[in-house]
Amino acid sequence: AMREVPRHLFVRNLLMTQAYSNHALPIGEAQTISQPYIVARMTEQLDVGPEHKVLEIGTGSGYQTAILARLARWVYSLERLPDLAHQAIRRMRQLGVLNVKIQAFDGTVGWSEVAPFDRILVTAGAPSVPKPLLEQLAPRGKLVIPEGDRHRQHLVLYERIAGRIRRLEGEEVAFVPLVGRHGWDSPPGDRE
Repeated sequence: AMREVPRHLFVRNLLMTQAYSNHALPIGEAQTISQPYIVARMTEQLDVGPEHKVLEIGTGSGYQTAILARLARWVYSLERLPDLAHQAIRRMRQLGVLNVKIQAFDGTVGWSEVAPFDRILVTAGAPSVPKPLLEQLAPRGKLVIPEGDRHRQHLVLYERIAGRIRRLEGEEVAFVPLVGRHGWDSPPGDRE
């Protein structure tokens, strides 16, 4: 799926020459497009199939969204920053991606109107998994989230198995903070 989504369409013109390097790149509003390795790793952990309904928290540029759309039946994506959400919607249209719905909203509360979700992917670092997201996870569902402090986290896979939640902690990562009612209360720059 990653080979089918041109990453250069999701980065700023100034950074076009770095579009395919294995680095996170700034996309504006103190946000980043994740490095390709991490996008691949999280997508692999999520194990998305063609029958799945996916919730993505943190649309950002829409790159991960477009990859999920190639794998899933339907992708719902929440982005708290309206400008980024609108840019991502425009990119989906340009690419002809029709199975995605993007909304500017606090992703930490999830999208209860269209829950439950077979898969949930959070693309920002949280102190812990937001409770509403676990509540919106379908039976046999999987949720991948970076959990930790504002600067370093671990990729964590949650699975709902036989009515219980299993938690598997993975590799160390560094994501922008998940800001919202059930995440961090403000972006890093607001406090420093």
